Amino acid sequence: MPADIELESGADLAADSPNYRQLTGSALNPSPPRSLSRRRLLQLSGLGVLGLAVYAGEIARHWLEVTRREVLIPGLPPAFDGVKIAQLSDIHLDEYTEPFFLRDAIRYINRLNPDLVFLTGDYVTHLFGSRQFAIGAAWQCANILQSLHCRRIYAVLGNHDISVSAKQVSAALRDNGIILLRNSYVPLERGNSRIWLSGLDDPVVGNPIPDLAIPAAIRNIPGEPVILLCHAPDFARTLIALPAGQAVSLMLSGHTHGGQIRIPFLGAIVLPPGGKLFPQGAYRLDHMQLYVNRGLGTVDIPFRFDCPPEITLHTLRSA
Repeated sequence: MPADIELESGADLAADSPNYRQLTGSALNPSPPRSLSRRRLLQLSGLGVLGLAVYAGEIARHWLEVTRREVLIPGLPPAFDGVKIAQLSDIHLDEYTEPFFLRDAIRYINRLNPDLVFLTGDYVTHLFGSRQFAIGAAWQCANILQSLHCRRIYAVLGNHDISVSAKQVSAALRDNGIILLRNSYVPLERGNSRIWLSGLDDPVVGNPIPDLAIPAAIRNIPGEPVILLCHAPDFARTLIALPAGQAVSLMLSGHTHGGQIRIPFLGAIVLPPGGKLFPQGAYRLDHMQLYVNRGLGTVDIPFRFDCPPEITLHTLRSA
């Protein structure tokens, strides 16, 4: 009988047999698995951190999400039922938002074919470059926004805009056909019906004056609800206690970036002043609805995790 068959049947081998020496060195007495060295563990950990950084900095930061929602507005005129509003916030050109990414966002918005576009602040950032560079970015941002097919564009300033130069950022927006609301209001008309759009100065570093943005003359008019743009969402808590705030049906904000980096089951690691109470999404404060857009760009670090950049499409509906 062949030797290999005998081995499988349990036949004895002589100690000096070549087959015996071969088997005792491998199959009969396998060497223990090699333990993971500390250096190898550090190398694998480093690769994991690098991979996470690449994902957060390049993939998640550019993974643009379109949020579609219907908003019930008491007293909304029938002519405004179904009106679509695209909200874009916190662009932060050129730190760290690249011009190509803003153009991508505008292409998304154009495909949504909104009736109105609302911009809720922070078009630029001044963290690392010079202030003059940031001012140039404001003009570049406003120029890119001209690619929006919808030309009924309304905006408010954010805290970074004021820190860079409220005068320059305002001029850039206005010179490119964008209506800036800074403690002011305008009527929005369709046929013989109208609603009111108000805009506040930034509550974090600016000077919001609700009585100018929402004067008594436009408050609580039957069939003429008020929509408010305000960069920092936590001001809603102050506003709701004021007579001017009692007239607001919907407030749209940004500022928080949704936390930018969110840990599953824990939420945002860091939220900015003025954005700690209402990090992202929809809220209701008494009769007033609040929506906080996660924004397009980032600040401090060019990372997002579990918190994609956002365009919001609000469709108005009669309650």
